[in-house]
Amino acid sequence: MFDWIKRPRRRPGPFAALDSADFPPFAPGTVWLVGAGPGGPGLMTLLGYYALGQADVVIHDALVPPALLTMARPGAGLVFAGKRGGKPSPKQADISLQLIDFARAGKRVLRLKGGDPFMFGRGGEEAGALAAAGVPFRIVPGISSGLGGLAYAGIPITHRDTNQAVLFLTGHDDSGAVPQAVDWPAVAKAAPVVVMFMAVKHLGSIADKLLAAGRDGADSLAIISNAATPQQSVIETTLAEAHLLHDVPTPAIIVVGPVSRYRSSLDWYVGKAREHGFG
Repeated sequence: MFDWIKRPRRRPGPFAALDSADFPPFAPGTVWLVGAGPGGPGLMTLLGYYALGQADVVIHDALVPPALLTMARPGAGLVFAGKRGGKPSPKQADISLQLIDFARAGKRVLRLKGGDPFMFGRGGEEAGALAAAGVPFRIVPGISSGLGGLAYAGIPITHRDTNQAVLFLTGHDDSGAVPQAVDWPAVAKAAPVVVMFMAVKHLGSIADKLLAAGRDGADSLAIISNAATPQQSVIETTLAEAHLLHDVPTPAIIVVGPVSRYRSSLDWYVGKAREHGFG
């Protein structure tokens, strides 16, 4: 169902220059899968912002900030399609079918997803469903929380003095359990830095698997919750002590490895920067 909301008129400003920008047309009957970034509305790309001003329908995730939705075109319909662990959520097949049905009805459909559509966001599945149905689509990448979330905590994902590789890992599989297809001994040794998405629920079990596979228990571990928002918080501990953590706020991104040590000098998102909280 549409959620029709009256939105305030936009004030003239620098973004008015986008009206004359040479962006690709957002044609009726097409779907754009757009990454909204890690939290702050200002972290969405200009092409994503342009799409918000063009779309007839915005089908959005739970992690898309409300302030970003106010930028949608006046008269556009907002459709909630959020998935949160442990809570009633729409089925993926139903979301894909919605995208197809709206497009076939001649709508300009914006699928707005937190972070990047293709980084553990099931954007590949949705694009695949659109391709199979013959619905034209465009992918608009976004800043992944695995990059932007760490940056807002003052943690560089790579640093010349610490790591030349990074491994990205999801914290659960389709069943909601710890991923069974992961080669944990290989993961433990593959890269100095491991970034984990959606892993808070199973962090203790994942830490145990990494330790059993030979990962050093003294490895630094940081958890960035509600990244790039005024509610951002960071917990710092070690891999060996990860099982002691309880009631960690979510959504959260977790990083294991030596890059966390730079946070002590690079923690810039404080004071006025956090109060404004607009990315």
